[in-house]
Amino acid sequence: MKNKFLFTVCLCFCSVAPLLAQQFIDKAVVEYEVKTNLKKTMGTSSFAEMLKDKLPQFKTAYYNLSFADNKSIFKFDHWEPNSTMPEFLRRNDEDNIWYFDYSRGTSSIQKGIFGSKFNVEDSIKHINWKFENENRMIAGFNCRKAVGIIMDSVYVFAFYTDEITIPGGPCTVNGLPGLILGMTIPRLYTSYIATRVMVNDVDVAAIKPIPAKKPMTFAELKKTFLERTNDWGGGDDEDSKKWMEQLLWSTFL
Repeated sequence: MKNKFLFTVCLCFCSVAPLLAQQFIDKAVVEYEVKTNLKKTMGTSSFAEMLKDKLPQFKTAYYNLSFADNKSIFKFDHWEPNSTMPEFLRRNDEDNIWYFDYSRGTSSIQKGIFGSKFNVEDSIKHINWKFENENRMIAGFNCRKAVGIIMDSVYVFAFYTDEITIPGGPCTVNGLPGLILGMTIPRLYTSYIATRVMVNDVDVAAIKPIPAKKPMTFAELKKTFLERTNDWGGGDDEDSKKWMEQLLWSTFL
């Protein structure tokens, strides 16, 4: 009888142990390596070909996503060591900030465009996702693949983990049952990959909306963007069209 009792206790413990071992993270700082293939974004015009020789193949930056209390902020942290990126290719990355309050469904975003800073306050964009039976380990977490479409036609391939409970990710990409730790956007030749997850010393006070006197909505920002680029001219060739598309997509990412 005693042996039966001990066997039952052991069986119950073994059943519960995996559940106890699984930890759900609701507060952390995640570092992402963000890599863009510069030479592919520039097209094949004679000017682009001349400029390519003076630039590295990839632009590599590191961003931090801090989250707590179902809020997050994603912003630039540093460039790859020994980076020789010219200032005109660095400025926007360093100025961009994305803040989200997932409980309220609101966002506060600062974007560097045309050498100026624009502030946007709007609802969080909705993305339709399709889940796939593919998994990958990223930064020590088991992640599942999902495919979404943003800005009507741009595919996003994401890997998320449900062990980190916030439904966010880099930039404006969100809406999965956990944090996106890996993401590629082929039409922007850009990838985002989490390199580490730090659960200690999270500065919760820094996770807050961006102060702005006259914030825009996304619709107002798009109108401003189109007005400023309308008279640029030279947009009939394929390279110019492609470059303008990429600029528009990256502005609203």
